[in-house]
Amino acid sequence: MGGPSRWEWLAFFEAYFSNFIEGTEFGVEEARSIAIDGNIPAARPQDAHDVAATFRILSDPALAGRKPTSGSDMLDLLREHHRVLMAARPDKRPGEFKEKQNYAGGYQFVEPALLVGTLRRGFDAFAAVTDPLQRAAAMMFLITECHPFDDGNGRVARIIANAELTATGQVRLIIPTVYRNNYLAGLSSVSNEAGRGEAFLSVLRYAQRWVAAVDWRSFDRAHADITESFGYNDPALAESSGLRLRLPGS
Repeated sequence: MGGPSRWEWLAFFEAYFSNFIEGTEFGVEEARSIAIDGNIPAARPQDAHDVAATFRILSDPALAGRKPTSGSDMLDLLREHHRVLMAARPDKRPGEFKEKQNYAGGYQFVEPALLVGTLRRGFDAFAAVTDPLQRAAAMMFLITECHPFDDGNGRVARIIANAELTATGQVRLIIPTVYRNNYLAGLSSVSNEAGRGEAFLSVLRYAQRWVAAVDWRSFDRAHADITESFGYNDPALAESSGLRLRLPGS
């Protein structure tokens, strides 16, 4: 994987894209100013905090690499991460599990009354999975399918999923903007029981290959590789133009 300098800017771009694909959109230079320099724009303080808080977790090796060891530990870790991520949004009840049913595009997530039990049983059910990427996919799906919070579910899910990879020395996952629809389609295929998760794993494998191919040693190098590979492109516009996420240098 190379030394620490090889991944110097990975945490920033992971935080940037994890927020961008959820609708918290900043230009990459402005996001850099927010996360690295602490410059919070007066017009969007809550959005800026989301980016800065995500970066704060991901730039701390102990937090970014902390994987849950039990169902109870996962519940605690979910709440801890959410409390940090949503600290600037008291209306989203930071660190508190949902009390009302939530939906996305008409799809109903796990009911609040069944949430804790489903998370515990899901964690136990995946205990036999030992492959790091498969475990990351399982954690990502479990948390996303449960949607345990009023907001911030995708970001929390990706943090915990990536911890499974970091704990075993594997390359972390980033979902760049142009790959958002592929990622969501992969998740939906599992939710709709279209196969046994092969499509979702295929999406994640390619994302992992892309991360491994980008040069994260400096902001400028990473930015250039991401631009070359169409990572910043709007997914709908890219699709209409026949553009796909590609590996840098390919």
